[in-house]
Amino acid sequence: MIAPAARDALQTWLDGLGALDDAADNTLTAYRADVLGWLSFLQMHLGQGTGLGTIGTLKIADMRAWMAHERGRGVQPRSLARSLSAVKSFTRWLSEREGFDPTAILSTRSPKFRRKLPRPLSTDGARAMIDTVELQARDPWVAARDVAVVTLLYGCGLRISEALGLRGADQPLPDSLRIIGKGGKERLVPVLPAARRAVAEYVAACPHPITAKGPLFLAIRGGPLVARSIQKAMEQSRMQLGLPATATPHAMRHSFATHLLDAGGDLRAIQELLGHASLSTTQAYTAVDTVRLLEVYARAHPRG
Repeated sequence: MIAPAARDALQTWLDGLGALDDAADNTLTAYRADVLGWLSFLQMHLGQGTGLGTIGTLKIADMRAWMAHERGRGVQPRSLARSLSAVKSFTRWLSEREGFDPTAILSTRSPKFRRKLPRPLSTDGARAMIDTVELQARDPWVAARDVAVVTLLYGCGLRISEALGLRGADQPLPDSLRIIGKGGKERLVPVLPAARRAVAEYVAACPHPITAKGPLFLAIRGGPLVARSIQKAMEQSRMQLGLPATATPHAMRHSFATHLLDAGGDLRAIQELLGHASLSTTQAYTAVDTVRLLEVYARAHPRG
């Protein structure tokens, strides 16, 4: 049985992540499941209740047993790496509070896995997607709405959640948008004239009142638009265009980054536009290979 003290500690840690680090609800839910799964395994593995004192006595062998158990259940390396990260984060916080040595847990190696590189659309593919999305809706205002959202994804590099998080007060769109991204990271994103026009056309056609404090993008009945609606419109469009299943809303963001780089954009600048904390993440987003990086380096380096 997981001791009440361990459950209470887990909840306190999660509350702190939500309040201090502004972690998303989905992230907190995943972390809770990851740590509870780990604690449940320890109960079975050690044959005793899992309390705070038990965590402080764990060995690397115990952690390896947990990871082997998870792999035996069919958990993929990527998911296991995420679970291990959550366990380490919780343990690091708990060790500071309870005063035990967390080395055995924190030194556990994450499983290796091959990161899936995103697949951006070609320039023609991205344009065709925007044109074809317009054909999926029966109501002209819905078509205008979907075009506006997808244009923001491709033209500004927004995440779908960021586009749908815009408020009525954000329109008419300015020359640059102040976006609050993952982890509360703020960035300024230039807005292309095409994106401003697309949003203006949607606002003019929308039959529902758009209030300053309410969402900018509305659903059929006037409520907030959900990501699934845009995903569905893009699914229908990619089938008509013969594009792969990877042609998703997020792929438009990948395409924004890749096409900027292909046009000679600076990798650091693109990193800022995307709101990435790490340049390596931007490199993966833009499908940059070593040859391309060396070309950029050779042109930009002062001694090149």
